[in-house]
Amino acid sequence: MEGAFSFLDSDNTWIQLGISIGILILFLIFRGIFAKYLFQLLMKVSNKANSQLLSHIFLSFEKPVKWIFIIVGLYIAMDFFPYFEQHNRIFVALVKSAFITMIAWGLYNVASASSAVFIKMRDKYKLEVDDILIPFLSRMLRIVIMVIAASIILQEFGYQISGLVAGLGIGGAAIAFAAKDAIGNLFGGFVIITEKPFTIGDWIMTPSVEGTVEDISFRSTKVRTFAQAIVTLPNGTIANEPITNWSRMGKRQITFNLSISHETPRHKLQRIVDRIHTTLVNNDDIHPETIFVTFDEIKDNSYDLFLYFFTNTTNWGEFLKIKENINFQILDILEQEGVIIALESTRVYVDSDKLLTDHKENNDQLMLGKDS
Repeated sequence: MEGAFSFLDSDNTWIQLGISIGILILFLIFRGIFAKYLFQLLMKVSNKANSQLLSHIFLSFEKPVKWIFIIVGLYIAMDFFPYFEQHNRIFVALVKSAFITMIAWGLYNVASASSAVFIKMRDKYKLEVDDILIPFLSRMLRIVIMVIAASIILQEFGYQISGLVAGLGIGGAAIAFAAKDAIGNLFGGFVIITEKPFTIGDWIMTPSVEGTVEDISFRSTKVRTFAQAIVTLPNGTIANEPITNWSRMGKRQITFNLSISHETPRHKLQRIVDRIHTTLVNNDDIHPETIFVTFDEIKDNSYDLFLYFFTNTTNWGEFLKIKENINFQILDILEQEGVIIALESTRVYVDSDKLLTDHKENNDQLMLGKDS
C-alpha cells in the first residue's frame, strides 16, 4: 500500500509540475500574441486618432507589459508547482515588487518621452515654456518616479521609510557637507533655468569654454566646441562665470583702421572717406543706424581712416563673407582713386658731410700707418 501511495504521489508531482510548466508556456504564448497583434492594433488606433500622447504611452509600456505576462504566468504556475508555497511572504513581496518595477519602468519611459510631448503641447497651445525647463522637468519627473517606486518596494520588504528618513535627518549635516559641490551644482542649474542666460542651441563664451550648448542637466552643462569636442562644465562653475551669449546679438561689429600713404592729396583723401561711407550706407547687409568712416589720425608714416559699423547678420559664416566683400569694395575704391595703402617702415637720415669727413680721417690714418 505504501508503494502504491508513493507511486500516486509521484504521479501527482509530475502532473503538478506539467501543469505549472504548461501555464508558464501559455502565458508566453499570450505575450507573443500581445506583441504581434494586440499592440499593433493599439498603435493603429492611436495613429488614426492622431494622438502622439497615446502613441508615447503605448510605446513606453510595450516592454513592461510583456514582462507582466511572464510575472503573472510565473505567479499562477507557482500555485501548482510541487513543494512550493505560493503564499510565501518573500515570494509575494518579490511578485509585488516586480509589478511595481514594471509600472515604474513604463512611467519612466513616458517621462523620458515627455520632453517631445511637452514641446508639442507648447507649440500647439502656445505655452510660455523655455527649452531648458522641459528636459529639466522631465529628468526631475523620472527621479521622482524612481524614488517613489524604491520606497514602495522597500515597504513591501518590511523596511520603515519613516525611520530611514529620520536617520537621514540625523546625518543630514554630514551628508550636506560631503555633497556641497553637488548641491552647489544643483542650485547652479536652478540659476541657469530661472535667469536664462542661455538655452540649448545657444552659442556662448565663458572663461572656461566657447561653443554651442547641447544639454543642461541637474549637475552640469554640456557645450560642444567648434573643434567638435564636448566640454562638460559643473553648473556651479558656469553659473558663477561671466557668460557672453553670442546667439542673442542683434548685430555684429566690424571696426578697423585703414592707413593711407602721405602722398595722397587732401581732396583724394576726402573723396575716399565719402565713397567708403556711401558704399556702406547702400549695402543692405550693413546695419544703417551706426556707420562711421572718418579721417582719424595723422601718423608719422600714414593718414589713418577709422571705420566702425555693424552687419545685420550674427551668423559667423555670413559675417565673414560680408566683411570680405566690403574689403574688396574698399580695395576697388583705392585702386580707382590711385591711392596706396601705407606700410609700416623706418626712415634713416644720414648726414652726408659728416660721412665724408669721417671717411677722409680714416684714409689719413691708414696712410700714416703705411709710412711708418
